[in-house]
Amino acid sequence: MNKPALTCIAIIFACSVQLANAQTSVNTISVTNNDNGENALYSPVDGISFTPDGILRATESGGTKSIKNLPAPVVTKEKASAAPVAEEHSVIENLSPLQYKYAMMMNVDVESLKNLSLLGFIDEWFGTRYRYGGTTKRGIDCSALTGALLLAVYGFNMPRTAREQYDETEHVSKDDLKEGDLVFFNTRGGVSHVGVYLENDYFVQASVHGVTISSLDDHYYAKRFICGGRVTQDKMSDIN
Repeated sequence: MNKPALTCIAIIFACSVQLANAQTSVNTISVTNNDNGENALYSPVDGISFTPDGILRATESGGTKSIKNLPAPVVTKEKASAAPVAEEHSVIENLSPLQYKYAMMMNVDVESLKNLSLLGFIDEWFGTRYRYGGTTKRGIDCSALTGALLLAVYGFNMPRTAREQYDETEHVSKDDLKEGDLVFFNTRGGVSHVGVYLENDYFVQASVHGVTISSLDDHYYAKRFICGGRVTQDKMSDIN
């Protein structure tokens, strides 16, 4: 083999040895003792030591700086409380058939009908035929029904006729009506018909169709509505 060829082979071998040494230096992580005498993995490339307590990085001054291993926060999904569901079931179980029945008739939420005495009275008299001057289950007129309802449910002792009941109440507009208020109509001239307001513009009355529930928005009653009537403590004192 000639001399130039031997020279090239020698150069290639020397470069290979240097490259192998460099790679060994870069990839080697040695086990050393840190300042506390504990074993640590040391990387000579970037001066990072891996210890059981965390990571130690070499500083410019020759010391080390601790980089703590902070555990990643664990995100857990809280289970939805079963209490609201159980409470809802409890409320539904305690509702009476009367509440369901009249909630459907008045198109309201069943939970809003809380006056069971009122619903019971209406159900007892519902369908009773109309009879002018009547006061019993064999026949009853409008003012006799309202007087009996206010006495049985609210303890209000009212005069007999629609006109007298109108005179003994505080007058309120349709928008201010509350459960138990009277509602007055002009059906034959003046105050000639009366019912008891319930909810959602519905009222109970004794009409030619018997004791029933009707709507103030019905064309016939909307056209003849006068006002509402509310019994106050002052009026109650006068009546009693």
